[in-house]
Amino acid sequence: MPTIKTALTEAFSLLQSVNESPLLDAEVLLCKVLGKDRSYLRAWPDGELSPEQNQAYQVLVNARRQGKPIAYITGTREFWSRDFLVSPDVLIPRPDTELLIELSLVLIPTNQPCRIIDLGTGSGIIAITLAAERPDAQVIATDISPAAIQIAKTNAAKHNVGHIEFYQSNWFDSIPAGKFDLIVSNPPYLAEDDEHLQQGDLRFEPKTALIANEEGLVDIRIIAETAITKLESGGYVIVEHGYDQGLTIRKMFISLGYNNVQTHEDLARLPRVTVGQNV
Repeated sequence: MPTIKTALTEAFSLLQSVNESPLLDAEVLLCKVLGKDRSYLRAWPDGELSPEQNQAYQVLVNARRQGKPIAYITGTREFWSRDFLVSPDVLIPRPDTELLIELSLVLIPTNQPCRIIDLGTGSGIIAITLAAERPDAQVIATDISPAAIQIAKTNAAKHNVGHIEFYQSNWFDSIPAGKFDLIVSNPPYLAEDDEHLQQGDLRFEPKTALIANEEGLVDIRIIAETAITKLESGGYVIVEHGYDQGLTIRKMFISLGYNNVQTHEDLARLPRVTVGQNV
C-alpha cells in the first residue's frame, strides 16, 4: 500500500494539469479520508494507507480531476473562521462575501437589540455569522430553496446559534410583518451568458443562485425596491454584486430614494458591495 508521501505525490501529478493548487487539493482530500489535519501528513509521511483508505482517496482525487469543487467533495468550507457544511444545493462560500460581514458589523450596534434579515441565505453563512457576532440581534434568514434552508438550519445548530428564524420565501414574500435595521443579501447577479459560468467551481454550483435576468440585475432590483419599504428610519440595505455593476446599482439605489449610497471594493480591489440607507 502507498505511504502518505507517495499517495500525495501521485495525486499531485494527476491534479497539476487541471487545478491551480494541486498540492493543497491533494492534502485536503487525504485529510478528509484519514480524518486528520495537514500537520499529520507532514509528521507521518511514511505512514501507510489501508486498502480502503487508498481506494477512497482515489475516488476523491478522480472527482477533483473532473473539476468537482473541493468544497462539494469535502462537504465543508471555511468562512469568517468557522467551518460551514455545504452541498451542491448551495453556493460555495467565498472570501469576497466577508466584505458583507465587515460592513454589516460596522453598521449594527453592539450590545443593542436590532432586526436583521438575510435574503437568499444559502448555507447560512451571512445570517449565522452576524447572529454569532451580534447575539442581541433578532435575525431572519430566507431562501426559496427548501434544501438550502435545511443546510442553513444544520449550520446554525452546528455553531450553536439559536436566535435565527428561517423561512422558505422568495425574497420578502413569505416573511412576518415588521421592519428591519439591516437588510443584507448576496443574490444572483450573473447574466445568463456570463462567460464565468463555464469556468471553475461555477460550473457545478446551483444556477438559480447565480443567474438573474436583466443582465443579472433583476433580483437586486426586486430587493432594492421592496427593502426601502421594509427598513426602519436610518436602516441599511447591503447587497453583493458583480464587479462591473457598481455604478448601475448606485444609480438604482439613488433613484429609489436611498441616501448615503456607497460601493465598496473586495479583496481584489473590485467594486463588490453597495450600501444604501433609508433616512
